[in-house]
Amino acid sequence: MEYKGIFDTHAHYDDEKFNDDRDTVLSNLAEHGVSLVVNPACDLESCEKTLELSSKYDFIYSAVGVHPHSAESDGNGDWLEKVKEFAKNKKVVAIGEIGLDYHYDFSPREKQKEVFAAQLQLANELELPVIIHDREAHADTLELVKKYRPKGIIHCFSGSAETAREFLKLGMYIGFTGSVTFKNANKLLLAAQAVPEDRILLETDCPYMAPVPYRGQRCDSRLIPATAEKLAEIRGTDARTLIDHAFENGCRIYGINPEDIK
Repeated sequence: MEYKGIFDTHAHYDDEKFNDDRDTVLSNLAEHGVSLVVNPACDLESCEKTLELSSKYDFIYSAVGVHPHSAESDGNGDWLEKVKEFAKNKKVVAIGEIGLDYHYDFSPREKQKEVFAAQLQLANELELPVIIHDREAHADTLELVKKYRPKGIIHCFSGSAETAREFLKLGMYIGFTGSVTFKNANKLLLAAQAVPEDRILLETDCPYMAPVPYRGQRCDSRLIPATAEKLAEIRGTDARTLIDHAFENGCRIYGINPEDIK
């Protein structure tokens, strides 16, 4: 079934896995019903790359920030001023991707928390939402969100229904990827059932997290319907309705007016 009005609220088209055919992929998304994409940065270099993408493609918006993996390498000197300068671009709709990752621990945890907290403060100062990466760091992520009270998104949600409810109480939106289609997704599906229709978002996190039956392939925004269909099934609705709600929710949290898209 073909769907229209798809909003991929989290994609990484600046990733090197798209180097050979990036423009072809992006130019064809509209034919597959994809209307909007937000492309978050992961480090200072990708901040520049995502701004280039969003300047070239009207339907792509950017988020700028330093990911926990890059906290040690990029979170020094005047890094925060650089993020703030990037955020002045008119296509920037969020500070992200920021947060904590205790699975890989590519940066020391204290450094991750320092860089995360600084960007939460910056987002509040700039009145922008945040895009939060939380992997095996639910308690510390929740503590910092409670402290700074940003508006924003818990992206690629991987926690329990209880954790989802805690973030929802703080006003956060919850983004789901193709991981909801994986065989071990029982806990995640229970969490997805706990998210109200006005807080749920659809995302790819491409080129990663391709949904079944495409798992193992490079992911892109055309695969969102597989995620939407699985979520709709467990939520007792249909994919068309879910895609519509997710589109409205994405525009609301990012402050995007769909009529601005040419």
